[in-house]
Amino acid sequence: MTHVNPAQKQSEKALYGGTGSRRITVRDIAAAKGRAEKWPMLTAYDAMTASVFDQAGIPVLLVGDSMGNCHLGYESTVPVTMDEIALLSAAVVRGTRRALVVGDLPFGSYQEGPVQALRNATRLIKEAGVGAVKLEGGERSAHQIELLVQSGIPVMAHVGLTPQSVNAYGGYPVQGRGEEAAQQLLRDAKAVQDAGAFAVVLELVPAELAAEVTRSLHIPTIGIGAGPDCDGQVLVWTDMAGMTDGRVPRFVKQYAQLRQSLGDAARAFAEDVVGGAYPAEEHSFH
Repeated sequence: MTHVNPAQKQSEKALYGGTGSRRITVRDIAAAKGRAEKWPMLTAYDAMTASVFDQAGIPVLLVGDSMGNCHLGYESTVPVTMDEIALLSAAVVRGTRRALVVGDLPFGSYQEGPVQALRNATRLIKEAGVGAVKLEGGERSAHQIELLVQSGIPVMAHVGLTPQSVNAYGGYPVQGRGEEAAQQLLRDAKAVQDAGAFAVVLELVPAELAAEVTRSLHIPTIGIGAGPDCDGQVLVWTDMAGMTDGRVPRFVKQYAQLRQSLGDAARAFAEDVVGGAYPAEEHSFH
């Protein structure tokens, strides 16, 4: 009988760096909270990029409605449709083997109530093959979350700054500042937990408040502009990799400069074509 020491078993179970090959599930996410394990999440919108992140060991990929800003050319997330989310979610699922793929429910796809939310979430599960869905809102979305979970659909919640409400906010302000706002955010986080969400994104929340929320919940918190004490951290991949043009939010750390690299490659290709260096003999057939 082969003896496996506890440290090795823990390593096998790790969300990032784990050796398992099966799909990560919401049960794995819950178990990581018990181990006090911190873990990364990135957005993805196509099969090729998703496969890169999957092979890099990123355990959770979000097909976010952020595709509106960084992939589809919209000014905000608001115009993103269910057809667009379903199409790109299916591509991300096809490009991955291990990551839990979470599909965003876009603006207008669940605000009417639980039945509308169930109809659209079911579409993402059946048509796209995602392992979970995400929706915005705390107390106001609790009934939607409850019905989805009761129907067998795992839900990731999203509180703090909810970008689909950009028109109501008049921009993207930090949320939860001041005692009243902080208490509301705590109520929102506990409401989605009580409704059955398996995790909650905290966006643009003061670090101290995010730490308090994380301590108060038994489900994992995922920060984006919410300080270092959340259980997980998520970034929009085009921000993380330096693809975004112009100013990026303060909370973003860029780990590459792909926009510059791709531009350099495109210019080098163009110059080779114009100068006659490409295609060369080794690129030609006879």
